[in-house]
Amino acid sequence: MLSALAEPNRLRIVEMLRERPSSVNDIAAHLNLRQPQTSKHLKVLSQARWVAVRPVAQQRIYVLRPEAFMQLDAWLGSFERHWKNRFNKLDSYLEYLKER
Repeated sequence: MLSALAEPNRLRIVEMLRERPSSVNDIAAHLNLRQPQTSKHLKVLSQARWVAVRPVAQQRIYVLRPEAFMQLDAWLGSFERHWKNRFNKLDSYLEYLKER
């Protein structure tokens, strides 16, 4: 899942879609990419479940999938809790040393 974001153009696409849903052509033009290249990046992002596509008239509009970001946030939160716990223990130990 995260490996899909490792490619700089894919990350730029996600950042662009954060601002607004867009078509392949809009994304390609905004990021100065060719349409086939953009489509390949969007396919990878779609398979990794970062983006979804919805048809609007003759266009396919790409949007971010909030579920993917909620999962990422929960996963990162586990690291935050781990490090907060470690830093709290360190604070306690440093206080203990100061009192000695």
